[in-house]
Amino acid sequence: MAADGDREQQDALLELLNTTPVVNGVVQDQLADPEAAEAWQRAHGGSGAADERRHLVQARDALQDVVRGSRPATSLAPVLEGVTSHPQVSSAGVSWDLDARKERLMAVQAVMTWSALQKATPGRLRPCANPDCRRFLLDRSKTNKARWCSMAVCGNRMKARRHYQRTRDGAAE
Repeated sequence: MAADGDREQQDALLELLNTTPVVNGVVQDQLADPEAAEAWQRAHGGSGAADERRHLVQARDALQDVVRGSRPATSLAPVLEGVTSHPQVSSAGVSWDLDARKERLMAVQAVMTWSALQKATPGRLRPCANPDCRRFLLDRSKTNKARWCSMAVCGNRMKARRHYQRTRDGAAE
């Protein structure tokens, strides 16, 4: 089970990946508008600066492609270039502090969170099974069988499509 801090980072990663939804058939980029992006960055612990946004968008785009399987994980290397990590020892154990330029920290944390998910729960972070959707899901269910970003939206649409197809195919026979 993930610690609360891990869960927050995982949720932030999922929210970052889902900043390019399809609305009325058109892909939207919620980080394209500087004011909206600044608010998003600040809500997730960032400074809201334009340089930070540029690095975040670069990381988001690469992570989306990696999770979809259209680019190899090695394409994330530029996001981590020059980043170091230093151990901190306490009675709770060893933790690692990232050392990265402030404007790159959110992007680096997103990639590090993705990496931790890949190790701890491989295959649980994945694209929605609706081909018309660009969102992602993090399956935390025991069975690991979630398919849609939202059962209320994509799940119902896909089930309705299958029902319509079966009905239409049955009528054609």
